[in-house]
Amino acid sequence: MSEPLRAVFFGTPEFAAPSLAALLDAGFEVPLVVTQPDRPVGRRHGEARRSAVAELAEARGIPTVKPAKIRGDAELLDRLRAARPDALAVVAYGRILPAEILALPRLAPVNVHASRLPRHRGASPIQAAILAGDTETAVATMRMVEQLDAGPVYLERRTAIGPRETAGELSARLAPVGGELLVETLRRLAAGALDARPQTGEPTYCRTIRREDGRADWALDASTLDRTLRAYTPWPGLFTTLGTERVKILEAEPWVRDEGDAEAGADAGHPPGTVYREGADLLASVGGGTVLRILRLQRAGRGPVSGMQFAAGARLPARFGDE
Repeated sequence: MSEPLRAVFFGTPEFAAPSLAALLDAGFEVPLVVTQPDRPVGRRHGEARRSAVAELAEARGIPTVKPAKIRGDAELLDRLRAARPDALAVVAYGRILPAEILALPRLAPVNVHASRLPRHRGASPIQAAILAGDTETAVATMRMVEQLDAGPVYLERRTAIGPRETAGELSARLAPVGGELLVETLRRLAAGALDARPQTGEPTYCRTIRREDGRADWALDASTLDRTLRAYTPWPGLFTTLGTERVKILEAEPWVRDEGDAEAGADAGHPPGTVYREGADLLASVGGGTVLRILRLQRAGRGPVSGMQFAAGARLPARFGDE
């Protein structure tokens, strides 16, 4: 009976955890997990929180390292060599692996990426697909190279993006698919039964998302703001201010007054950012003469409320974004 394949796993966020679980459940030996250092959470940067991958690895009794950097880290390289990996499995780790690490396994190092490559190479492909208005995305496995997400593709599984799907919902759907593809890719590579195909087409890129990206730009049109909200749910969300008070928009959609009206959704001359009530709707005037209907929102230090609950306690019309 052959020994199980040994795969060192690199990964950090919740999206990566199902891939690690899939390897373990499929009988792979994981001698070492590499993940990002614990990060402080909360506005006051209090207690540090382990990554989702670190939590799973430690719960399953797998040795875990959390290097602050990987390039030029001799101690890490020694740990990786000592692990004697047949394969490296990398899922949303957060750093590009240097050549000396990529060269360690006897099989090609494999990365799981959540996009239709070469579209949306980079750190936030799920959010980027929603922001761009894509109707379809994918999960792919590729052979790792030193360039960002540029390696040839082994396997790909495509899926439609739901018209109201958020990044959190889409990520939860794609994550277990990534685990399935990773297991299949490594098994077929070990059997010598899988070839990679070059990426074709013009690549696009996406960067790491920052908290400030969630600040609402009311000059954007309603469809763009709707996509922004869904792309940044659950983090960093879409937020604004009302006077000096911070307000988070939890749920919204482009507004249409009357589907049979050629002027449907058009605003009646309010400056962008004006929030007002019309009938049973809380509305915000936004760019291009369009209107966003706000369904749920949350003021700082308070619980979430519906648009109508907010309207009942606010002096309207008012102006979002004025500090």
